Amino acid sequence: MKDPNNPICRTISDLLSRIGDKWSVLVVGSLADGPRRFNELRRDIPSVSQRMLTLTLRGLERDGMVSRTVTPSIPPRVDYELTRLGQSLLGPVTALTDWAIANMPQIHDAQERFDAEREESIAA
Repeated sequence: MKDPNNPICRTISDLLSRIGDKWSVLVVGSLADGPRRFNELRRDIPSVSQRMLTLTLRGLERDGMVSRTVTPSIPPRVDYELTRLGQSLLGPVTALTDWAIANMPQIHDAQERFDAEREESIAA
């Protein structure tokens, strides 16, 4: 599994790139409570651009994590919802988020120590 040319490794790497992407994590979290329209997702995640949200939703839809439903109306209504596969991702995403929150002080301390040591070595 350590060979980067192995097709399984490439597939896993590609999938982790998608589901580990910060926008994907935020979209999955936002859809955890049920279907949302595009603009509702934009309001839930104010720092995401329209283009990035579009690309993220398209990628998640391609990977089978999100379904897109178009309701004919004027203007057309488009809803996004987690699929069963996407819902199965909620547990790991929530666990990772909880871990990050619980360990944030230690991570910040480590970053400050690293930066201070680096500055000292550059100054020397």
